[in-house]
Amino acid sequence: MSTDLITIAKQCPDLVVSIKLGDLVEANMLLIAETKRELEQMITDQNAETYPSREKVMEMLDVSQATMWRWQKSGYLVPINVGGKRRYRMSDVKRILEGEK
Repeated sequence: MSTDLITIAKQCPDLVVSIKLGDLVEANMLLIAETKRELEQMITDQNAETYPSREKVMEMLDVSQATMWRWQKSGYLVPINVGGKRRYRMSDVKRILEGEK
């Protein structure tokens, strides 16, 4: 429905619409609630741990296999086993991207 209203608003920008105050308040409350749900989901998705492959991490950090090996040996960036595959914690990769040791 909101897409229809947007289309109408674009086609008829001077159109005057009459609405009861109670309906306007209700519409705003629904909009606020939906926006809140979307923002909460975005925050949850950003905080969720992901486990990219070595190739993906090498691409993100722009480093070679030799660097990945050195980092693993020094404990700077250590892979874990996820489902029988060697993966890296995205939180560890973000730590490196943000310049932390």
